[in-house]
Amino acid sequence: MASVYFKNSINRYWRKRRDFSGISNEEKQHLKQKLLSHLREENYQIAQMLAVLISKIARFDYPREWPELFSFLAQQLPSADVLTSHRIFMILFRTLKELSTKRLTADQRNFAEISSHLYKYCWHIWQSDLQTISHGFSIITQSYNSNGKEQHHDDLYLTCERWLFCLKIICQLVISGFQSDAKCIQEIRPVKEVSPVLLNAAQSFLPYYTSLQNRHPKFWEFIKRACTKLMKVLVAIQQRHPYSFGDICVLQPVLNFCLNKITDPEPDILSFEQFLIKCMVMAKSVFECKEYKPSVTGRVMDENGVTLEQMKKNISNAVAGVLTRLLPNERIVLLCNVLIRRYFVLTTSDLEEWYENPEVFHHEQDMVQWTEKLRPCAEALYIVLFENHSQLLAPIVVSILQEAMNGCPTSTTEITPGLLLKDAAYGAAAYVYYELSNYLSFRDWFNGALSLELSNDHPNMRIIHRKVALILGQWVSEIKDDTKRAVYCALIRLLQDKDLSVGLAACRSLCLHVEDANFSERDFSDLLPVCWGSCFKLVKEVQEFDSKVQVLNLISVLLGHVNEVIPYASNLTQFFQMVWEESSGESLLRIQLLIALRNFVIALGYQSPSCYSMLLPILQKGIDINGPDELNLLEDSMLLWEATLSHAPAMVPQLLAYFPCLLEILERNFDHLQVAVDIIEDYIILGGREFLSMHASSVAKLLDLIVGNVNDRELLSILPIIDILILCFPMEVPPLISSTLQKLVVICLSGDDGDPSKTAVKASSASIIARILVMNTNYLAQLTSEPSLSSVLQQTGVAIEDNILLSLVDVWLDKVDNVSLPHKKAFGLALSIILTLRLPQVLDKLDQILSVCTSVILGGTDDLTEEESSGDNMSYGRSHDEDLLPSKELRRRQIKVSDPINRLSLENSVRDNLQTCAALHGESFNSAIAKIHPAAFAQLKQALKMP
Repeated sequence: MASVYFKNSINRYWRKRRDFSGISNEEKQHLKQKLLSHLREENYQIAQMLAVLISKIARFDYPREWPELFSFLAQQLPSADVLTSHRIFMILFRTLKELSTKRLTADQRNFAEISSHLYKYCWHIWQSDLQTISHGFSIITQSYNSNGKEQHHDDLYLTCERWLFCLKIICQLVISGFQSDAKCIQEIRPVKEVSPVLLNAAQSFLPYYTSLQNRHPKFWEFIKRACTKLMKVLVAIQQRHPYSFGDICVLQPVLNFCLNKITDPEPDILSFEQFLIKCMVMAKSVFECKEYKPSVTGRVMDENGVTLEQMKKNISNAVAGVLTRLLPNERIVLLCNVLIRRYFVLTTSDLEEWYENPEVFHHEQDMVQWTEKLRPCAEALYIVLFENHSQLLAPIVVSILQEAMNGCPTSTTEITPGLLLKDAAYGAAAYVYYELSNYLSFRDWFNGALSLELSNDHPNMRIIHRKVALILGQWVSEIKDDTKRAVYCALIRLLQDKDLSVGLAACRSLCLHVEDANFSERDFSDLLPVCWGSCFKLVKEVQEFDSKVQVLNLISVLLGHVNEVIPYASNLTQFFQMVWEESSGESLLRIQLLIALRNFVIALGYQSPSCYSMLLPILQKGIDINGPDELNLLEDSMLLWEATLSHAPAMVPQLLAYFPCLLEILERNFDHLQVAVDIIEDYIILGGREFLSMHASSVAKLLDLIVGNVNDRELLSILPIIDILILCFPMEVPPLISSTLQKLVVICLSGDDGDPSKTAVKASSASIIARILVMNTNYLAQLTSEPSLSSVLQQTGVAIEDNILLSLVDVWLDKVDNVSLPHKKAFGLALSIILTLRLPQVLDKLDQILSVCTSVILGGTDDLTEEESSGDNMSYGRSHDEDLLPSKELRRRQIKVSDPINRLSLENSVRDNLQTCAALHGESFNSAIAKIHPAAFAQLKQALKMP
């Protein structure tokens, strides 16, 4: 317990933090010395924790604060007994593992330096221990009566454990102590030195796998760990340093060994699945290694010297030659045959597992990490082998398929070797559909065999039915229109199969069909009632979490791709309610449910209120940041919230009451800002005046929280929301959000240094201020004259020569080319209003103001070509008749059409305000007009239709 708490304290207190000064250097030094005095800890668990503890400190302190760590440990080794040396190697391994994860260049240089000092010593110890272990095993297997040598066995076992730690250390040093040779194109000498010896060690240990199994289980477990670890290290070295590993003295013996073990293993090795898996992983890693593919790129002529690319090409071509010699066509065909006929075939134990628990069997075979089970691993190796040699192997796979189908007619129901081979051949054909379609007609295969097999309901046919379900999903791109309907019917039938493994396989394949670009809803629509019912039934029958997620995923996909959802809305609502209630504490399942609910709301469109009784309580729990599942559910709950608002025909009191949750969410962080912006827009468009009157203070807090605290990209997403808010409520909103508007004025009057994002923010902010001037002139005059705004500008270092309003005029003049047409018109109207000010400085800017107004009038405006709202890039659900349904898009367009800036005539405004300006300034005005260039004045007259 003390060692555990010590470790936790290191993470929390070893480094200085803002709120904690950290442990003193003297105390740290004392603790490190004490830790190193416990090298001979006898209890394994405590020793392990101490090793982790030292590694955590080393991550912080090595090399600057603890330079002597490795030298001290190395000095203890020569005089250490077996136990002490075992503990030292445990510490070394943990520490090296920790340091190898540091990614800074300086840290990697430090690790390379450690490698240069430790590698030779560890390699020598490892080889010495290997001889000791081999000698010890030889004595043990020759002696039947080993009771009198238990002490010797204990020491030998500790040596075995030390050897394993040493092996892991060597792996770390070779992997992390050198830059990958795929990048540096330099030979990593330890690869050639280590790899053949590791292979020989595995070969020398394998014979003991059987001899130690019954008499010495402890050593038998070590043999299993040692052999698998040796192969795992070889795989890691090959993946890190492919070019050095590709040397003929390394690659040839290793790959040859692995292929021989796969194709012709000794009988006892067949039961050593983990070792066979590692051999397959190694073969797969070599087959798919891009560095070993012959280069097809040419070389630039007259190039001086050998380029890096040319060096890579030379090595790749050399390795490709080694592989070609290692893999003649006969060996490739043999490997393909062995994988299908031996490793794809279901065993007796497989069938027992299947019958005992079909669900678990399904997930282990099809959804497990492929490196954990022998059959999925063999399938992964087969797919890579086929990709590399498709022209050679496609006829072979087709011939195996034909042989299997001929040897086991569709009427066969007994579990014979022929039936199991057909199952294996079906799997082989399923996984490589993309190439086999040139050799095999799916239509003929389906009509001639697959559909007949599906009509056979014998219980044993579940084996074939499950594989047919897999085939129908994998071959989806090859299924033409004349076969689609029959395939859909077949999959719905398989979805109803009594065997859950078959039903779940069909569930996954149906997903692939519904998501396919060529999905035919016309052929599927009348199957929907049965499909929904089967999904509801299946989710009740399954017990495994993964199964429920899989069925929910199918329902979600169906909701996103079929139009006819409304007739089944009531049943789906009840189903979702049931799943939510039964999934308490299962966050991942609830996430899948929230995704399905979002698709459900989108599918229902403006009939979505029919599910509110189920939906809104779920939504309320999902957006509650104080809820137990908040971290897991919040993101998908917010997406559901936005979809619910976006597809609501009218605001309802419950949804209106949820808005303050948005403020709580954003007060915590801005992780979900984009969807939050969309939600705010939905509330403005849907809730209108009722929303503003109820949540005015929350809106003001939200905008003030966001503006000034987010980056430019995020700010650009919120500015259109402020614009639409002022458009809808020009008199009420500006005084409400005065603090936010002051920040926008500061943005307008600050420099942008030519940064495009800052320019865009400045231009958008300026258009909002222009809108306020046009729609609520008195308020803007008040805002720009407030002492608090001048104070804020001074604090941010913005110098104002004239008054603030005239400074804003300069921004409108400068940024008019950085905004869209509707915003240009807002700028023009704002500038025309400036003409009415009783300020002589206006005449200094008269030429520029009239020039901008002229260009905006003559340039014309296209009111509905560009949407200003942040939600333009969102398209939800299906197309609706906008004249009948109150869609969000229709509401937005209606707001835009009613925008006074669109309705006002800039031409009339400029003409009228010019007259006011002339009356205000008299002769000074005439002098300013006289200075305008004749061509510009002619354009002005044309724009204002003046004679």
